[in-house]
Formats: sequence, C-alpha cells, structure tokens
Amino acid sequence: MEPVTTTSYIVLGIALFMLLNSAAIAVYAERRVSAFIQNRLGPNRVGPWGLFQPLADVVKLLLKEDVTPERGFKTVHTIAPVIPVVTALLTIAVIPFGDGLYVTDINAGVLYLLAVNSLGVYGVTLGGWASNSKYSLLGGLRAAAQMISYELPLGMAVASCILFVGSLSMIDVVNSQEYWWNIIRNPIGAVIFIVAAFAEANRTPFDLVEAEQELVGGFHTEYSSMKFGMFFLAEYMHVVIGSMLITTFFFGGYHLPFAGYWLPEMGSTAKAILDISVFTLKTVFWVFTFIWVRWTIPRFKYNQVMKLGWKRMLPISILNFIGLAIIIYAWNHYLG
Repeated sequence: MEPVTTTSYIVLGIALFMLLNSAAIAVYAERRVSAFIQNRLGPNRVGPWGLFQPLADVVKLLLKEDVTPERGFKTVHTIAPVIPVVTALLTIAVIPFGDGLYVTDINAGVLYLLAVNSLGVYGVTLGGWASNSKYSLLGGLRAAAQMISYELPLGMAVASCILFVGSLSMIDVVNSQEYWWNIIRNPIGAVIFIVAAFAEANRTPFDLVEAEQELVGGFHTEYSSMKFGMFFLAEYMHVVIGSMLITTFFFGGYHLPFAGYWLPEMGSTAKAILDISVFTLKTVFWVFTFIWVRWTIPRFKYNQVMKLGWKRMLPISILNFIGLAIIIYAWNHYLG
C-alpha cells in the first residue's frame, strides 16, 4: 500500500466534492432526459432552464417534517439512510481518475471495492425492517435477495478481468487497458457487469425494491425529510459510482483507445487534464445510459429478476471465466 501524500488529499477532496454534486447534476439530467423521451419540457421554472430545481428539492426536503414510525426501531431507522451514502463515498478511495491521480493504491483494491459495494444493501434492508411496515419490509427483503443474486455474476465478471492483469490493484487493472480495453478482450464479462451494475443500483428495470405500483414506496415508504433525501442521494451516487466502475474495468479508465501508438508526449499538467476529461466523459456517457434505460425498458417481474440472475447470468459468468482462463493459459504456455 502506498503512503498517502498531499496529492492524495487533494484528489480525495476534489473527488468527494464532485461526487456529492454529481448527484444533483444527475437528478437534473434525469429530469431533462426523461422529459425529452416523453416529449415534455422538464424543469423550466426554478432558475434559467430549471437549473436550480435540485437546490429547490433540497430546500423542500430540509423544511419537511421528519417523521419516525411510533412502533418502528428508531435508532436503526435513523442510521439506515447513512449507510448507502457512506459506502458510496468509500469506493472512490481506490478509483484512479488519471495517471497518478488517485487517493491510494492498495494491492487488494478490487477486493476492497467489492466488499464496500456489497455493504450498501444493509442500509436498504435495515431501513425496511426498522420501519415496521409490511411494504417497507418487503422492499428490504427484495433488496437483500437481489443483491445476493447479482453480486455473484458481478464478482465473476470482475474476476474475468483480473485474469488479464494478474493483480488486484485498480491501477494495474487500468494500465493493462492502455492498448486493448477489456470490452474488446472480454465482451461477455462486460455485458454481465453492466447488467449487474443496474441491478446493484436498484435502477429500472431492477427497481423491485421500490415498485411504487406494488409496495407504495418500498423500503423508504416510512421515510421523510432528509432521511428520505439521504436514500435519494445514495441512489444517484451509486449510479455515478457504477458508471465509474464500468469505465474503469471495461472501457480503459482514463486511457484513450490505443493511446500508446498515437498520443504524443505531454506535460504533466496537460496529461492530467486530458486523463480527467477522458474519464469524466466516459462516466457521463454511462450515467446517461442509466437514465436512458430507466425511461425505455419496463420493470421486470420478480420471478424474471431471480431467473435472470441465477439461471442465466451466473452460469454464463462462470463459463466465461473458465473459458478465458483456458485461453490465457494456452496463449501464455503454448502459443505466446
């Protein structure tokens, strides 16, 4: 593990600031994109082009009454919304935003990411249980079942990427894609990871944990004020984090396609600006994809979600891992 330097603290501060603000930007973008898809105007009253609408939403949530169910478990009910927000913030510690632009590099960065990412569901599950409401409890149980179902194929997709690297460091994962991105070397793993990322973020068509037509509001039915706001913030933060991980594992991170062949030598400042710009554009594209899919594909039924996870994605991800392992071994020992 590398020591934490001044650059690391600067990167951490900027990353935290951008991640917290990216949620507000994503909310505005979602309203604009959904309005375009549905042939509506979208937010256009609060500020020019409705740009201050996210700020108005925050003020509204702050002014709302904070209600806790009388028969609920008040301490857990209060703590639960904080958990998914904290887990989203913790993930940025090992994500490289550019050449040398990361908070820390640990030799088990991939394991750290998978471990922290799996903790977010506890906030949803505990929130549903602590509300002492049948609708909230059903939403929490669905979240737990969905997380278990899609954590396995997601982990296998990540493991198939590690085969090309031979390291669990996120820096090594990105550097291994300087010439060939993993989307080219491992397209099946990429599709599995992207679908699992949608399921892990509880986004349509995998939003069974909310399912307004069935469960009123799902796990956050009994939440109001900023407790609901924390869940709302966490959802969009996980969308942004999911987009960053898709970019990092399968789309070269901050690398341009075959950059080593045609990109000239650049100064450190120009290289940093280019790396951050490339990484940001890729992340924005996947955030847009999250939004686009939500307003295009209808919600799956619960049995369809479980069948897709256990009977389709898990077996395919295992076969993909085994196939890639055989190919890489044969290439290194017989063909290379």
